[in-house]
Amino acid sequence: MSASKTPIYTALAANLGIAITKLAAAIFTGSSAMVSEGIHSLVDTSNEVLLLLGISRSQKPADEKRPFGYGRELYFWSFIVSLLFFAMGGGFSIYEGIEHLRNPEQVKNPIWNYAVLAIAFIFDGLSFITAMKEFNRQRGAMPFWQAVKESKDPTTFVVLFEDAADVIGILIAFTGIFIGQLLHNPYFDGIASILIGLLLTAVAIVLVRESRSLLMGETPDTAELNEVVKIVESNPTVNKVVKHLSSYLAPEEVIIAIKVNFKPDISIQDITVAIAQLREDIQGRYPHYKQLFIEPA
Repeated sequence: MSASKTPIYTALAANLGIAITKLAAAIFTGSSAMVSEGIHSLVDTSNEVLLLLGISRSQKPADEKRPFGYGRELYFWSFIVSLLFFAMGGGFSIYEGIEHLRNPEQVKNPIWNYAVLAIAFIFDGLSFITAMKEFNRQRGAMPFWQAVKESKDPTTFVVLFEDAADVIGILIAFTGIFIGQLLHNPYFDGIASILIGLLLTAVAIVLVRESRSLLMGETPDTAELNEVVKIVESNPTVNKVVKHLSSYLAPEEVIIAIKVNFKPDISIQDITVAIAQLREDIQGRYPHYKQLFIEPA
């Protein structure tokens, strides 16, 4: 099931507007947590741009240089997005928080922060709901974490985790600023910034792991491959499937090579006809097996 770009466009629009607003509020108030949140939103904005770039480049047709197409461009750019989330999001927020603890400064005019965080919470919340609806549409009845691990489309879960981190980060920033004002203790603002950085780092680790796995190459699930074997072995000319190798090239494109042991009394002409029929049967059931190679063992 192909993914919709709607969550990406929604997140892009929300994050760009929110980033500008958060950074403006940070300048007015001097809040470390708001600086972290502003940088966080800027990183998210750049991430959405890179994901759209990855989608665009992955749809380029195959050529002599890339005979299997450019599908893995999407996996590459998703991996880059995950690294940016770690380095620029988590790393900078932790650094900003430590600097604020070393040089504490009471937040000025906190009403600006509260207003901006409230607006950001609404827009990030709407973006998160959009991403969650798209993710639920794709995963169906599959458990959440299993769907994340088995998903072959990183755009959906990357945006989902970004939006979730946005919402949680806003709550952390609000709590740090509020408690700091309540207790007249500027250290809570720096602590909030560090917590936001740790949150982004944890999310980034999950995204890096999943994106790396896709970039390295993942196979279709075992049940699906077993069905492919059944389709092949149900053909009257086939004795058994000796071996099969497969990998996702893109969310909707699989390459698979199948070595088949045909029955000994089958002629070369019949084998040729059988291979054509097997290719038609497999692609009729699983159209994403676009690169399909069948050869006698």
